[in-house]
Amino acid sequence: MQLFERKSEFRSALITWYLREKRDLPWRRTDNPYYIWVSEVMLQQTRVDTVIPYYERFIEKFPSLADLAVAKEEDVLKMWEGLGYYSRVKNLQSGVREVVEKYGSEIPKNRKEISKLKGVGPYTAGAVLSIAFGVPEHAVDGNVMRVLSRLLLIEDDIAIPRNRKIFEEVVMELIDEKDPSSFNQALMELGATICTPKPRCLLCPVRDFCHAFHEGRQEKLPVKSKKTKVKTIPLTAFAVRNSEGKWLMKQRPSTGLLADMWEFPMIEITGTAKPEEILKLNIGIKLKSIDPLIQFKHVFSHLIWEVEAYLALTKDGAPVGYSFFSATEVDALPKAVPVLKIWDQLKKTEKNTKG
Repeated sequence: MQLFERKSEFRSALITWYLREKRDLPWRRTDNPYYIWVSEVMLQQTRVDTVIPYYERFIEKFPSLADLAVAKEEDVLKMWEGLGYYSRVKNLQSGVREVVEKYGSEIPKNRKEISKLKGVGPYTAGAVLSIAFGVPEHAVDGNVMRVLSRLLLIEDDIAIPRNRKIFEEVVMELIDEKDPSSFNQALMELGATICTPKPRCLLCPVRDFCHAFHEGRQEKLPVKSKKTKVKTIPLTAFAVRNSEGKWLMKQRPSTGLLADMWEFPMIEITGTAKPEEILKLNIGIKLKSIDPLIQFKHVFSHLIWEVEAYLALTKDGAPVGYSFFSATEVDALPKAVPVLKIWDQLKKTEKNTKG
């Protein structure tokens, strides 16, 4: 293929463009492998502009491997609050503890050992190794697969996990061994800013090497089969306040969706019962009053919650598994985005009432 025959020319065009045009991102101002690890975990399934403030707060709170290793899980989840995919940060903390305990706080510099760490998959391993340590290793994410699909007219379905190997092998064939950090980041940057789902080919620094562009097929690649239809779950949520002005909450189980996060009573709707009846039947608490609060949808990768939330008052004590918390305590608890939406609406409602 033409690209492989002109590897040196391709690398030069790609890296020259990257060094000139790259976005100024905080994790690009450091070669600290721990910071780069944190950024790569945050960037999985999350937009760059969303990640920046989270990254800066997280590094300020846990500036070293040792700081994160000894931190309380609840404090770590609180710093991740709103980013979603909370298992990512749990695995990150577990992996960091392994580095501190087994490797003397030195992140391994080879794929075999770094890949043994909790939560470190092929992409994260390659990104940390190449960016932080200058090791010529592949770091293949969705952006990279899209770029390479077009450059080389690769028509294998990128949604099929085993096909990732094809792209990893291509990267290892093309990678610049003198500057693997810039090469890998350049591929990612190209996919994020130019070779997007709707490509901006006229701005592309490696357009001359692109088979798809020359054949006018760039918008047909990559091949990606559609996900199975997501499940929609209707939920009723209750922000229940007692006579002392405290809020009823519980912690989710330590495994599964939104593990260990705190929430108001949230009950799946399966019939036509009234909201107050749903609450009494499911957790055994009677209400003094109930009023509509907010309705919204929250989209996960594999399902959608359709939430109908209510503000309710009760004189009852906390049922088994629940506790009442002051507003200050609720603020301090780690909460997932759906609960944050309810809590923010409660604050607005209370502010408007006082106003």
